Amino acid sequence: MVNLKVMEINKLRGKLMGKFQNFSLEMRILVHDYAGHPFQVQLSRELARMGHTVKHAYASALQTPRGELTVRPDDPEGFSVEEVPMHPKYKEWKYSFVKRQHLEIGYGRKLARLVRRWKPDAVLSSNTPTEPQASLLEATKNVGARFVYWVQDFYSIAVDKIVRKKLPVVGPLVGSYYKTLDRQQFRASDHIVPITEDFSPLLENAFGVMSDRITPIPNWAPLESLPQRPKDNPWSREHNLHDKFVYLYTGTLGMKHNPGLLLSLAEEMEADDDVAVVVVSEGIGAEFLKEKKESLGLENLILLPYQPFDQLPNVLGTGDVLTCILEPDAGIFSVPSKVLSYLCAGRPLLLAVPPENLAARIIREEDAGLTVGPQDTEGFLDAAISLLNSPKTCEHFSNNSRNYAEFTFDIEKIGLKFTEIIES
Repeated sequence: MVNLKVMEINKLRGKLMGKFQNFSLEMRILVHDYAGHPFQVQLSRELARMGHTVKHAYASALQTPRGELTVRPDDPEGFSVEEVPMHPKYKEWKYSFVKRQHLEIGYGRKLARLVRRWKPDAVLSSNTPTEPQASLLEATKNVGARFVYWVQDFYSIAVDKIVRKKLPVVGPLVGSYYKTLDRQQFRASDHIVPITEDFSPLLENAFGVMSDRITPIPNWAPLESLPQRPKDNPWSREHNLHDKFVYLYTGTLGMKHNPGLLLSLAEEMEADDDVAVVVVSEGIGAEFLKEKKESLGLENLILLPYQPFDQLPNVLGTGDVLTCILEPDAGIFSVPSKVLSYLCAGRPLLLAVPPENLAARIIREEDAGLTVGPQDTEGFLDAAISLLNSPKTCEHFSNNSRNYAEFTFDIEKIGLKFTEIIES
């Protein structure tokens, strides 16, 4: 009889433990994505759908592609969006290191005030520069909340490379200062979520983070918001591109990119009236291309500003080949999110990126396009011509692209992973 009772108690205990393991606490979660990109706000919506109260905060005034940053009629009740204002001179001073640093410190103070006012249980921070991150982390600890550092790239490493080139004498000291700040922030965080396992050794060896506080979660794209669109669509008609072969680049074109490759592609294809090189971007790279287009008279190089997010499926559908470029020193430390959106579009990809970069590895492993080195201009042009002349190959790459996106970008599974980390 005693043994039966013990067995019943153990059975009941097992059922209760199973229920508690699946139990999800309702939390107030602040998701801060400095850039306001599409997949981060999709995660915020998913966390709210799971029962949490979620505020999605992002920075105003940035020149970058944006996601759906307004509350939709079908959004969960606990979801809200808050735009954190930036200094109006930010765009003008973006490439001035000292002035930009001053403005980012001011932005960090506003973030801290938001945390103290809203009092979240947890903060998940993405794409945030070092100084604002310091203010956000301190305010999070002050209100007794958990802080999860979502590592998209290593800001201090990027700063170190830039200042060493611009300031040969004091640059190494500045770079070392920022690495120290990053190290302090990583160690003070409750958990680290890098976007690739490639980041884990650096977090452990260079920044001293224990491995049990690191959980890699690859980036994704909001699949349901990026349906496949036909080549002939309202956007392609509006821009007279529906009957041309289009090499398309869309997204950030800044310090980590080489717009000269896109310029070379336009020059290579100049004689073919049925081919266009379309660049949807803003900022320093777009300005470079605008000057070259005018000086060289390249009518086939079409430059457009960032388009509304609801137009992105048609924009991507207009492209026959979707292109991405990344500088050699980006290596493993930058994974272009545009590539993930490209995969949703179901188009062949052409990448000029370091071969060890995660984006390049995905494209090779999934057979979704062609990749060349970031400085291989001849290889880039040869690959572009081969895609132009190989419709069957393009179709093969297109099918593989969309299949990978549909199999991999499951927001429910991704939301559960983040919830487990935030609640643990």
